[in-house]
Order: sequence, then structure tokens, then C-alpha cells
Amino acid sequence: MGCVRSFNATSWLHLISNACAARLLLLLLLMLPAVVQAQYNYTINNGTITITRYTGSGGAVTIPSTINSLPVTSIGTNAFFYCSLTSVTIGNSVTSIGAEAFAECTSLTSVTVGNSVTSIGDSTFSDCYFLSGVYFQGNAPSIGSSVFNFANNATVYYLEGTTGWGTTFGGRQTVELLGQLNYTTNNSAITITGWTAPGGAVTIPSTINGLPVTSIGSSAFYDCYGLTSVTIPNTVTSIGTEAFFLCSSLTSVTIPNSVTSIGDSAFQACIDLTNVTISTNTTRIGNWTFDACKSLTIITIPSSIIGIGDFAFAECSSLTSVTIPNSVTSLGEAEFIDCTSLTNVTIGNSVTNISDYAFYDCTNLTGVYFQGNAPTTVGSNIFNSDYSVTVYNATVYYLPGTTGWNSTFAGLPTVKQNKFYCTTNNNTLTITSYAGPGGAVTIPGKINGLPVTSIGDNAFQSCRSLTSVIIPNSVTSIGEDAFQYCQNLTSVTIPNGVTNIEEWAFEDCISLTSITIPNSVTSIGNDAFAYCNILNEIYFQGNAPSNVGSSVLVGENNPTIYYLPGATGWGSTFADRPTVLWNPQVQTSSASFGVQTNQFGFTIAGTSNLVIVVEACTNLANPIWFPLQTKTLTGGSSYFSDPKWTNYHARFYRLRSP
Repeated sequence: MGCVRSFNATSWLHLISNACAARLLLLLLLMLPAVVQAQYNYTINNGTITITRYTGSGGAVTIPSTINSLPVTSIGTNAFFYCSLTSVTIGNSVTSIGAEAFAECTSLTSVTVGNSVTSIGDSTFSDCYFLSGVYFQGNAPSIGSSVFNFANNATVYYLEGTTGWGTTFGGRQTVELLGQLNYTTNNSAITITGWTAPGGAVTIPSTINGLPVTSIGSSAFYDCYGLTSVTIPNTVTSIGTEAFFLCSSLTSVTIPNSVTSIGDSAFQACIDLTNVTISTNTTRIGNWTFDACKSLTIITIPSSIIGIGDFAFAECSSLTSVTIPNSVTSLGEAEFIDCTSLTNVTIGNSVTNISDYAFYDCTNLTGVYFQGNAPTTVGSNIFNSDYSVTVYNATVYYLPGTTGWNSTFAGLPTVKQNKFYCTTNNNTLTITSYAGPGGAVTIPGKINGLPVTSIGDNAFQSCRSLTSVIIPNSVTSIGEDAFQYCQNLTSVTIPNGVTNIEEWAFEDCISLTSITIPNSVTSIGNDAFAYCNILNEIYFQGNAPSNVGSSVLVGENNPTIYYLPGATGWGSTFADRPTVLWNPQVQTSSASFGVQTNQFGFTIAGTSNLVIVVEACTNLANPIWFPLQTKTLTGGSSYFSDPKWTNYHARFYRLRSP
């Protein structure tokens, strides 16, 4: 890691050249005490706070109960006027909401009002056209005129046992609820036990009454047929049995990396669920977890998973392919039974046991790709079907050097398949062709103990199923036509060590949008990236290559070439395309750096109109980076502020290319 310099006791600025990440990064690490709410302007009166203006970026907002240890008791007139909020939660410390406080928040859909609010001013929610639900936690407050003017679709919900409610409130229909989130408290942590609101998009809070939400309990959202999406906070570590069972309208869910266990039947029969992202720290997928998720088309099983239960993906009739990672040792009973759209399966090299009926009635299965030895324990009817004695046209493929294979496996024919065909020269390997299923491919650094040093001519040519490729650090050259006509290739990682990219290497890769060239590359051949129609950005990490062929970028949509400060050989163009110095710098000596007027932020300066992404994480030992904002350096600079930085004990930032 180069160019490290300290600029105060707790902050550093790093410039990183990282070929593995295949992008340019600028890392700003900030560890500042969370003492000021950066997204609010406010006044103080008699030791209490009135919020006068919101300055954050919008989205889902929870108004804090305190700022600088003083209670927030009032939301002032026009405080959130015309802000891009999608939802807002008003805490129990607030007693009054001023006139037009949320007027013309045209993206606002949901509001939760704490149990201490006693007055709401005129036109508070006027022109909030998409407001659908206002959830009151306490008694009916006094109300001004035209509070919900033009918020014609809003419904007011109130809790059983609260007083002052009629059939309408502010001209809008009221509905009595038993409550929204039910929960229990144990060892100063919250477990969500139930949900009683009508549904829609739900964001589970990270804290309730100041305590962290760490678990979603068994059957918490059972049969919530109106639930359409759920956001789980990164405080949650476990999802209980049947937590979302029969949520038939649920379409998407992201399971954060804090979650380590998912209970049996957690998402069973969520028939509209199309996409799931599983935490990379989850170690087990329970029995029936995604059973009968008939719309599920994509599932990525992370390498943290060591166990998958029985019937875990049974009847996922839209699932087309699946990869079992090397961490998994056993496949459960009927794990993929009746996955009738499944065409190919890749099974990791640690699987030693496959239970009964694992792929029963997968009637379109054509290829099963084993990465290791033949499993030693094999159940009955693994590939059988109600419609034929054995499955269809499926073939089992295994790699050279693996053991235990015969001419058939569980009734299917076997074929020895080297996904990577190679030639040997001076105890090094050149990959000459590829015969795998495509998708995301990682080329091994060694095959049969010998290093892979070259991607040969035509090696992946016309591999239209290839979507991404990671080239190992051992490779020094990429041959002619190596990836030519890989028309679904969207991502390529070229390591620092490659010196030559030969003619037509990536020609006609029409899905490739950006690529990073490491600082080791000195030669790029004719037409190397020709006719990559949507290639918009090329990031060079070193000096300009000394040997550049003709028509390297012919047929492109005028991509921009970015290079780093200190690199040599660059002019105003490269291969007849414009070049731009990629030089974003955080202005640490600027008056805008740090906490200013109850906000924390900094100015980023660099080449005019440069586009950068600001990311953040909370732990550098095991970093999980999340994009916060995309900034354009209009006129050479842009100001960044983080509306959520006070929610964390420490916050780390970095800048990267889009």
C-alpha cells in the first residue's frame, strides 16, 4: 500500500493500486466521535431541541430522540419541506410537528409517529402524493387544517388502547391496529416476534428503544401475504424457523452479512420471491428454507455455508443453475427435488455425501459438474424421475486427477472433463481452450501443480455463456483472440503481472462496460478492445504502454481513458480516445473538512467532471464496503456529507471509480 501519509491522530489517506479489485481506489479512513447529528439544523430552547431543517440525502429517515444529549421535542415549520424522503420514523421524544413540516415530500410513502406527539400543524403532509400509511403509536393529537391535502391515498393507523380516534382523522380513513412490530427483550437485545401492519415494503429497525435488534424470531412474519419486500438491518444475527413462511407477495430480500444462521422453512412458500442475497457469514441453510419459492431464478450460496438442509430448495421451479461451494460437505435429502428448470449444477470439491432424491424430477438437468472426488456416500434415486427411470439427458462431468469415478454415477454417464485444456512448456502451462459451463469463471493459478502463466490464442473465443473471469496472478500474457466474441462478458480482472494483451484479445465483448489495466502492461495489440460497443471507461494503473497497436478501440462509443498521478507517457489522447487524470483528493485542510454546522463532511477535489463513488465500512479487519454516494466533481470539486455517520462508533471511507 503506497503513498501513506498521516494527517491527524486518527485519520489517514491512502492511494491504493489493487489489480485484484480491478479498479482504482482512494481510501480515506476516519474515526471520529459520534456526537453530532450531521443531517439536521436545529435550535435549542430551555434545554430541548427543535429541528429546523433536514440536510441529509433522503430515503428512509429515523429522527433521533436526542442530539448532543439534548431531547428532540419538536419538528419545526418546513423542516423537511420538499425533501426526498421515502419513509420517516418520529421518535417518542417529539411532542409537536410544525406546519408544512413534511409538505411536498413527493416520494414519502410511510410515516410512523411516536406516542408523545400532541399537536400537528397546518398542511404538515400536504402534497405528499404517494403517502399510503401514517402509523400513530399514541393517542390522537390535535390537528391543524389541510394536514393531508392532496395525500389522497393515505390511511391513518392507530394502536388498540389509544384514545381520541374516530372513523377519520384529518379527512383520511382510520384503521385500528394491534401494533406493527411485536418483540421481546432478552439480555439487552431485541427479538422481533410478530408484525401486524398491512404489509408493503418493510424496513426492520436496527434498534428499538435504544436496544439492538439481533434476531427475527420464529414465525415473526408468518403468512404476511401483503409483505412485498423486507430490509433486514446489519444488527440481526439470526433468522428463525418459519420467519417469513407463506409471505406470498414477498419479491426480494437482502440478508446482511451479520446473519450467521437461517432457520428451517424461513422463506418457505414465498412464491413471488425472485432474488435472494445470502449473508457471507451464514454457515447453514436450514431444512425447507426456500422450499416452493417458485419464482426464485437466482441463488448465490456463499462459501461460508457448510451445511444445507433437507428440501432446502425443493420445488424452486424457476431456478436454472446452482453452484455448491467448496465449503459444503453434504447435500440434504431432496434438496433440489422438482426444480424443473434446473439445467446445470456445479458441486464443490468437499462434497462427500449426497442424500436420497437430491435432484429428483429435475427434468431439464443436462450437466452436473463435480470439482472433486466422487462422493463416497450416495443415496437412492438422486437423479431419478417420476417420468422416466433415470434423468433425461444429464451427464456427470469430473476433473482429471480426481478419484472414485466409474463409467456411470448414480445412473448417469460420466465424462472426464478438463474445463481448462493446456499445453506445457518449461514446467509452465498455457490455457488453450475452455470447456466448462460458463458463468463466473476463476482461472486457477496452478493445474496439476504447474503454474498457469499464459491465456493462449482463442482460449475462450466465442464462449457466450461466460459472464465474468478472474485471471490469476501467475499469468503474464493474454493471447490473440483469447476472449473474442464473449458477448455476455461483463467483468474481467487482469492481474498485475500481465505484460502483453495481444491482438483481438477482447474484440466484440459487447457487454463489457469498464476494465482496469494493471501497471505491468507494456503492450496492447491491434484491435484488442475493438467493437466493445458499451465500453465506457478504461482505468490504467501505471504508465502508458510503450507498444500500442492500431485500432485498439475502434468501434467503441468513445470511452474515456483514466490514468493516475505520477504515471508517465500520457497525453491528451490514447488510441485516439480522450484521457483524464484520475486524481480525486480529500481536502483535509479545507474549512469544510470535519464537523461544520452540525454536519460532518469533506470536499473532494480533482479533475473537472470526474465521477467517483464514496464507500464506507465499519471494520477494517473484515471490511464490508457499502456505496454511499456517487459524486461528480463539477467544476473540479464536490462536497460529501454522511447523514448516518453518527450511528457508528467508527466509520471508514474510501473513494473508487464507478
